[in-house]
Amino acid sequence: MAQALLGCIADDFTGATDLANMLVRGGMRTVLTIGVPDTDVKIEADALVVALKSRTIPRKQAVRQSLDALEWLRAQGCRQFFFKCCSTFDSTNRGNIGPVADALLDALRGDFAIACPAFPENGRTVFRGNLFVGDVLLNESGMENHPLTPMSDSNLVRVLQRQTKSIVGLIRYDIIAKGAEAVRARIEELKEDGARMAIADALSDADLYTIGRACRDLSLVTGGSGIALGLPQNFHSADLLVYAGDAADLPRIDGGSVVLAGSASKATNAQVAEWRASRPSFRIDPIALSRGEPVVERAVEFVRGHDETVLIYATTSTDEVKLAQKELGVEKAGHLVEAALASIACKLREVGVRKFVVAGGETSGAVVQALDVRSLRIGPQIDPGIPATQSISAKPLGLALKSGNFGTINFFAKALEALNGAQVAA
Repeated sequence: MAQALLGCIADDFTGATDLANMLVRGGMRTVLTIGVPDTDVKIEADALVVALKSRTIPRKQAVRQSLDALEWLRAQGCRQFFFKCCSTFDSTNRGNIGPVADALLDALRGDFAIACPAFPENGRTVFRGNLFVGDVLLNESGMENHPLTPMSDSNLVRVLQRQTKSIVGLIRYDIIAKGAEAVRARIEELKEDGARMAIADALSDADLYTIGRACRDLSLVTGGSGIALGLPQNFHSADLLVYAGDAADLPRIDGGSVVLAGSASKATNAQVAEWRASRPSFRIDPIALSRGEPVVERAVEFVRGHDETVLIYATTSTDEVKLAQKELGVEKAGHLVEAALASIACKLREVGVRKFVVAGGETSGAVVQALDVRSLRIGPQIDPGIPATQSISAKPLGLALKSGNFGTINFFAKALEALNGAQVAA
């Protein structure tokens, strides 16, 4: 059995599918596991992605889970490792990106790692160490209002330095523009100055390919999924990987479908509004859930009462989110919504729903865990960073798991087309 080449650890589920999508585009047959598999589980693939739900948990727990994932990936024979965080670098001043990266570097006895969350295809770019979302700085993009990880500083060197014991440097755009060898030379300079990590600027996919080539000999790479664009080529160049043109092929799945949206991001709010303008929808109210009202049962009956696909959503305005959090507390409000959507997914599977479009990283994690999905095959891209996937099981489920901030305004309709086996619109 062929051994995997690249082992990846993602700090949430949608980020994991986003990363796997990039690797499939690079011709790597990719399997994603939900959590760390048992030690005796062996999987044949070019790349393996372990999806954790570690972005917002206590940092010691996040470190422990990530090290467990690393141990399993090393046992699979992986030669290089990737720690995937969000393209908006979601975290707090105490972590979890820095502590996890430190722990992985220690375990690998590595001396340097690049961190680059840039994803130009989705409007995330880094210049002089500052992260932009579209045309605005991160701290002006709406992420400053994130309920769990508000991002009030766009300077990623400062953000990462507050989290890590390592010295954090910067690889500026003018160095990136000179090519991979110049980046490697800059890495050596930073190492001589005592740095152990560096934020890398990137304004285009070409920059990401340059950074990927420069990371050829690093044991650990950290960042968003975009930087993974340049990693498969290193294995091709070393004659370790044969490009798999059918890496994204998935068989058709029959059965019903549903859209579940738990994210409160701007992108998901717009996607929900687009859907609701012409298609049936049912809103989950966290206050009603807290009062013990049969919201889950009502949602399931609403779906069963329609012949067409229904949207079940908790997405609402920032002000309404804050009101619910004020009454219930941030953690309880989020947990109630996630648990309700996960329960709805399970009940709908029992009545024949086999295809699930899910919006929101935390929501996606809750849903796949409730459905007992252990691993996924990665299919074609729906929108940048979002592939169609299928569970690896006797009765496969079709899943499109979307980060809250990702996707075009008509993403839900495009995702259903992909899961139903229709051609994905460009």
